[in-house]
Amino acid sequence: MYKTILIPVDLTHQERVPAMMQAARKMGDESASITLVNVIEDVPGYLEGQLPQGVLDRLVTQAEGELKVIAGESGPDVELAVRCGQPASEILALAGEKKADLIVIASHRPGFGDFLIGSTAARVVRHADCSVHVMR
Repeated sequence: MYKTILIPVDLTHQERVPAMMQAARKMGDESASITLVNVIEDVPGYLEGQLPQGVLDRLVTQAEGELKVIAGESGPDVELAVRCGQPASEILALAGEKKADLIVIASHRPGFGDFLIGSTAARVVRHADCSVHVMR
């Protein structure tokens, strides 16, 4: 049984979270800690100057609010994290910081572009130091 579980959440696909939470609770022991994480992708430098000031702060605040709602529906003792950066890198960094022993991540059916550049889930699977449960 796993003790520290990380669940990356794509806020545009919140409908997948209940199944991911259910899987995490089944695979975790009774005292497992579960962290929901959302990663806001960095804005390319050439666009950064074009955006109104405070946009990133508003995105972080909005993501925190949405994660709180999801956590409230997911049961007690769920931690939240919002990170900014490249999604796979931030997920793996947080997993390392928390010493996660399981990542439960959603994936889509790969398209041709995914074979060339790789999806976030594929990158996490390839580079994680812990077990990864991929849900389709």
